[in-house]
Amino acid sequence: MSYRILLAGASGAVGKRLIPLLVDAGHFVTGTTRSQTRAEELRRLGADPAVVDVFDADALARAALAARPDVVIHQLTDLPPGLDPSRMAAAVVGNARIRDEGTRNLIRAAIAAGARRLVAQSIAWAYAPGPEPHGEDDPLDAGAEGTRAISMNGVIALERQVLASRPLDGIVLRYGQLYGPGTGADAPTGAAPLHVDAAAFAAFLAIDRGSPGAFNVAEPNRQVTVEKATRELGWRADFRLPARSEKAS
Repeated sequence: MSYRILLAGASGAVGKRLIPLLVDAGHFVTGTTRSQTRAEELRRLGADPAVVDVFDADALARAALAARPDVVIHQLTDLPPGLDPSRMAAAVVGNARIRDEGTRNLIRAAIAAGARRLVAQSIAWAYAPGPEPHGEDDPLDAGAEGTRAISMNGVIALERQVLASRPLDGIVLRYGQLYGPGTGADAPTGAAPLHVDAAAFAAFLAIDRGSPGAFNVAEPNRQVTVEKATRELGWRADFRLPARSEKAS
């Protein structure tokens, strides 16, 4: 079955890997970006671009109504190219704002446009300290301090809104530390690494699989369990895009 998909953050690292999967499966994709230049890149990948800022709630609502999505996929981030350390302090604040205010605007737009499901990117290293590996029912780190508190507050706001976004079915994908094309890391990094293609594959599967809730998505590791994503979504950590999609990106 084919769906109409609104992919918010389509020009990001995951978004550009996700578009070929969706298009090849027969779905019609509208991809948002803030950049007219990146809009042309989205068109080459097979998506219908919508140049819009998620903080402009009215413009976002109009874009969503025009897209008429069955499913909205939230891959919005505000991170510098290559995770430039000199820009990360500002990015932490901007990313938290997207996760809170941006998510709120996107949910309102999705509901008004008649979407039935929302799939949103989160992170797998947001759990509160405690026994590992963490399962999806473990608490998030609401007691974090300093810079981590800014990130955690944004993550908690995003997840709370997505999982309470009725009548939408809300799916949260808690991604591990991304590596691969467009991420600034060529090899696995962190305690729970995740190739960007496998991250895109999880979002692709979640458009019509999995019950509402959170899913850890990472390569096998000691920090988080990933059995739920494997069982309910049919997800595989070793998934990679075919070579022709590599060239397209």
